[in-house]
Amino acid sequence: MTSISLRAARFRPVSYLLALVSLAFFGCSRETPSSSGADSLRVGFSQIGAESAWRTANTESIQSEAAARGIDLVFSDAQQKQENQIRALRSFIAQDVDVIVLAPVVETGWEPVLREIQRAGIPVILSDRKVDVSDPSLYATFIGPDSVEEGRKAAQWLVDAAGGEAVIAELQGTPGSAPALARHKGFMEVIADHPGMKVVKSQSGDFTRARGKEVMEAFLKSPEGKDLTALYAHNDDMALGAIQALEEAGVQPGKDILIVSVDAVRGAFEAMVDGKLNATVECTPIIGDYVFDAAEALAAGEPVDKRIVVKGAVYEQDQAASLIDSRPY
Repeated sequence: MTSISLRAARFRPVSYLLALVSLAFFGCSRETPSSSGADSLRVGFSQIGAESAWRTANTESIQSEAAARGIDLVFSDAQQKQENQIRALRSFIAQDVDVIVLAPVVETGWEPVLREIQRAGIPVILSDRKVDVSDPSLYATFIGPDSVEEGRKAAQWLVDAAGGEAVIAELQGTPGSAPALARHKGFMEVIADHPGMKVVKSQSGDFTRARGKEVMEAFLKSPEGKDLTALYAHNDDMALGAIQALEEAGVQPGKDILIVSVDAVRGAFEAMVDGKLNATVECTPIIGDYVFDAAEALAAGEPVDKRIVVKGAVYEQDQAASLIDSRPY
């Protein structure tokens, strides 16, 4: 007699349940996972890559929390490529994982594969970044920061520090990525109310230190370069790369140019201690406990909030020395 996966039935909407009944009647269905190792939750995790210290710490948080809970984690590093993530997601379906965790490299282009996952009856947790889809039922929950608010915090800090007058360069994150879009949006929302705050240069640094340095070098060589008084970087790694470019150009980072960035990694605290970075907005990568609390609940058929916000603070130079040794990443 043909069986129907209880896990699949639990997570599918009514239309899919009706389809399952029809399939069962005609003797076609996917098999229920074997009872061997049934106590061990199996989770597929598609990570963006290892483009920054933040991302490395994020991966470590997920992997260590899975190990602590005895969860079988199937890990895939996409090396910054969406096509690699899509392949990984399809592999997770084939491996019959219980839950999928996706940190999407960009916002768009996910709907077809997410529909495949939904048909397979596997709940999806979005980690750190969201996706742009027409049907929100394609994922169970989004766990991560409010990146628009991070942009607002960075802008408000800069408005206060610069007295409402600044000529700003912006190092954006990966084009099309959720945090890059949101951090830009939040920043521009705040400075729109301050006519003296003007963004004159804006370009992607791909969230990497090397590209941050390269783009900042180009900014400094541009006609607007000599007028810059502030830099807003969408992450600390790009800010640290920009600091190198500024120093090589004979410009004092943190003094000649005010610098605010996002993430609050240890390298940012070191730069603040040295007086080279002025402030960083926290976006903690330590979210393994959030992710697996949700994964375990979903696997048990329990509801979870559609949006789980991970909050962070703003840190300035005068706080860095006393806090640096307590930073977990």
